Amino acid sequence: MAYPLVVYLSIGHLAPQWLALLLVLLAVARACVAGQRFWWLVAGGAALLCAAAWWHGDALAVKLYPVLVNLVLLLVFAFSFWRPPSVVERLARLREPDLPPSGVRYTRQVTGVWCGFFVFNGSMALYTALWGSDRQWALYNGLLAYVLMGLLMAAEWCVRQRVRGKQEKGSA
Repeated sequence: MAYPLVVYLSIGHLAPQWLALLLVLLAVARACVAGQRFWWLVAGGAALLCAAAWWHGDALAVKLYPVLVNLVLLLVFAFSFWRPPSVVERLARLREPDLPPSGVRYTRQVTGVWCGFFVFNGSMALYTALWGSDRQWALYNGLLAYVLMGLLMAAEWCVRQRVRGKQEKGSA
């Protein structure tokens, strides 16, 4: 979460190449700790961004990291439509192993909503990286993106409670 703030505070004080190297180290550390394959994709993408930063010597490659993360998450969530269960269904089954068919349908819809979120969020990250100021980029990617993600989670939780309530009334 602190990555955009670190980049914003470092631009002009630290060469983008060194920021990019820090990015790769953080991405590899996250991949090691998380133990999930998609974080290794992110780390590989971070290495490509690092190479671009060393080649071009500007901060754009470093600022594209949030775009990369959203793209990888979009691919993971979208791919789960073709290789079920969906990502959200997998998460739901951690709490409710015997998820009913209506729950499976609902989790597929939520997975689609998250895909839409990653498209929007990645597009905003790209826009701010290419055309926004460093301050706008840091504000969106370091704060607003997380606020929007939290709002989406809260809205989904509210919808889920309403759907469950209707299902319980219908089965009673």
